Amino acid sequence: MAIRILVFLLETVFYVLIGAALLRAYMNWLRINMVAQPGTFVMALTNWLVKPLRRLLPQVLVRTRLDSASLLAAVLLALLYALLSAWLLSGAMPGLAWLGFAVQMLLRVLLQTLTMLVFGYVVISWVQPGSPVYGLLARMVEPPLAPLRRIVPTVGGVDLSAMALLLLLQIGLMLIG
Repeated sequence: MAIRILVFLLETVFYVLIGAALLRAYMNWLRINMVAQPGTFVMALTNWLVKPLRRLLPQVLVRTRLDSASLLAAVLLALLYALLSAWLLSGAMPGLAWLGFAVQMLLRVLLQTLTMLVFGYVVISWVQPGSPVYGLLARMVEPPLAPLRRIVPTVGGVDLSAMALLLLLQIGLMLIG
């Protein structure tokens, strides 16, 4: 029982850290100002790892629109999570299974984080569409929603593309286990 609790706590901590690193990379890719929330929170959670990685990566990678240091931080955190989980479960992952476990964790965090962003966008669009949070969420969910808006019809003035994206994200989560 104690091991299960420890694994749960470990998963929670790493989920938040990996999600923050991925969110930081995504926000930088979208050129969202990191001075306001959630940028300051994400930076506070990830600076300890991202800043040293920025110094280690070649300048060509650092200066592109892709935040390679934040992405590398997310990958390293997922690998560390997989190794610690394998160790806690007393080697329950044979061979390189921990590598697949790390990729699965990374994909799961990515899909769940995007699910939360889309869900937040939908709720805010109903209750307070003029708020600054709505504008931020709209910028963040627009890239994955744009292709769906071309396919999914508007029904009675209601945009169903967010619902379609939520369904696709849930199917993705089901596929990765």
